[in-house]
Amino acid sequence: MNIQQLRLIHETVRQQFNLTQASAALNTSQSGASKHIRDLEAELGIDVFERKGKRLLGLTDEGQMLIDLVERIVLDVENLRRSAQQLTHEDEGQLTIATTHTQARYVLPPVIREFKQAFPKVHLELHQCSPDEIVSLLKAGKVDIGIATEGLAQQREHLACFRFYDWHHAVVVPDGHPLADGTPLTLERIAGYPLITYHRSFTGRERLNRLFADAGIEPDFVLTALDADVIKTYVELELGVGLIASMAYNEQRDQGLTLIPAEHLFPVNTSYIALRRGYFLRGYAYKFLNICREDLTLQTVRGLLDKQAA
Repeated sequence: MNIQQLRLIHETVRQQFNLTQASAALNTSQSGASKHIRDLEAELGIDVFERKGKRLLGLTDEGQMLIDLVERIVLDVENLRRSAQQLTHEDEGQLTIATTHTQARYVLPPVIREFKQAFPKVHLELHQCSPDEIVSLLKAGKVDIGIATEGLAQQREHLACFRFYDWHHAVVVPDGHPLADGTPLTLERIAGYPLITYHRSFTGRERLNRLFADAGIEPDFVLTALDADVIKTYVELELGVGLIASMAYNEQRDQGLTLIPAEHLFPVNTSYIALRRGYFLRGYAYKFLNICREDLTLQTVRGLLDKQAA
């Protein structure tokens, strides 16, 4: 038995039992990967995968019982490598963060600037993707830190989540729009116009849907997008009224648009920072967390991880 065999089992499950993709991910041939898996099964005396000819269909009952242990071993080996790097190159390496466009564009720039000033030799890799993709990347150990509003807090079995900040939706309209006349906003007034907002899986969109539904209002969402910059572009074209995260508006950059606060209408949303349980973080990753929130020190994060895992 060797670690490459266990990595192949782990990667094959992660790739939905597609051995071609698993082999490519681990830079080996499909025939070699198949032999490694067969050799391991022979050594264990069980079939890990169900098969139809050469095609893998899923895990056998025995495979289901072993897969958690395999994943823990693979993670421990990766943690050992990271721990050694920490000892030999404390201030060098790579920090990989998965987040949404809104976080990357409007929230993280000052955090990243301060981090890079403290750790100029650390290469920072920023993945902008959907909340579901962020969860998948964290679970697979492909990123160190995930930041999003949706999806993370529902994965506490696999992820440790920490509150980052709270925010509200706001209304954005072209300058001189009737909604900006000073009259108090209501859901009914807003819904009287075509609306432009986030895609269903992004940035508090489901809470917006429930809010209108609970009020018995059926809004006309004429356009949805993955990020606020696109939403604001089409608001500028007067295609509709925008509903965006309030921090996604900059008075200097967004000239020609007016932001109307609406905390009295829209519920509070919370963005979270998430870490994979059992995943070894380099020392500079804890510094990044500490910049995000001053109380997230190495000691407090580890303490919270232990507490949440209990």
